[in-house]
Amino acid sequence: MTQDLKANAGAGPGAEPGAGPGSWVRRHRSFALTGLAAAAALAVIIAGQLAPKGDTLPLSVHNAGPGGAKAVSQILGSHGVSVKDVGSFDQAVQALDDRPGATLLLYDASGFLDSSQLAGLTSAAERTVLVTPRLGTLTALDAGIRQAGVVPDSSPLLEPGCGLPAATAAGTLSGDAGFLYDGGTVCYRPPGSAAGLLTVTDGGTLTVLGSTSVISNRALAENGNAALVLRTLGTSRDLVWYLPGLSDAASEAPRTLDELAPAWVGFLGPWLIFVAVLAMVWRGRRLGPLVFEPLPVVVKAAETAEGRARLYHESHALDRARGNLRAGTLVRLAHALRLGAGATADDVAAAAARYLERPVTEITALVQERPETEARLVQWSQALEKLENEVRTR
Repeated sequence: MTQDLKANAGAGPGAEPGAGPGSWVRRHRSFALTGLAAAAALAVIIAGQLAPKGDTLPLSVHNAGPGGAKAVSQILGSHGVSVKDVGSFDQAVQALDDRPGATLLLYDASGFLDSSQLAGLTSAAERTVLVTPRLGTLTALDAGIRQAGVVPDSSPLLEPGCGLPAATAAGTLSGDAGFLYDGGTVCYRPPGSAAGLLTVTDGGTLTVLGSTSVISNRALAENGNAALVLRTLGTSRDLVWYLPGLSDAASEAPRTLDELAPAWVGFLGPWLIFVAVLAMVWRGRRLGPLVFEPLPVVVKAAETAEGRARLYHESHALDRARGNLRAGTLVRLAHALRLGAGATADDVAAAAARYLERPVTEITALVQERPETEARLVQWSQALEKLENEVRTR
């Protein structure tokens, strides 16, 4: 008792029990926990936004996803091949000039490069490997290689079928989602086809590979994919990896409106604008201001329904008409059977079957039917009307 009195006396005359520094936190514990949780969530969101984003570009040497080519880059690097990733046409030309005898891998999926750019790249590279090139790319290079369709689904695995050392050493290759090319030395032909997944020109300076999955991280370890890719891309010490983008598209700057307009527009244009302004002033003064007058209009419900039915008939909107008829029937049946607003179509069908002592499957089939012709739609609507009449008159 004495100690309690001393403690109360030491707290001062205006102090209250439990009024320490942590009293506010104890009284507002839920608000404090909510604020801490919100601050933590905000910190996580900010950290996620500021964190560097992974590369998701297909066949990018920095993309570690299934569609990337980071695995090929690392394996080539471990075998002494220097892989130079370039991001623009100028960087690609500069990298090839700085590395005599380098191999160029070009994957221009959207066809951004024109004939002059392609010629400059192939002339600067010792060897060029094109991955799934487009028709415009092959036409610009004019190397005798042509597109010849796609690998059929019936040929998921392809045999070399040629004398190229790289293909012979690699063996079986995955043909999943691949493209076929013809011309030069053709390898990996599907049965009954003269075109193949891999084509090399006679001089060996141009190689066309018709599959991106062979190089991708997802399928690199399958069959002979890795062996073929490493032997194709690792023939020289330097490899320039180039994926053209939209900034590499060679296109002239769009002409302005003044450049597109003919010369006489500068003289006739102001005059036409002046005449148009005069015409607006003339017609506006003649018609006078607008006057709003309420007009009582009454449209009968039957006329509205008939007009909408004609629109459905002219546009052959069977599904829309069927939906409206079905919805109206279900609403009326639910009201007649006293099911309430939350009843579903199955509930209405079950209740109607019990009430009429008929099979549930029969009522459900009638309600869920989808007429395919206008004649059947009319018959179906008559059947729904008959069902409503039976429920009302029973």
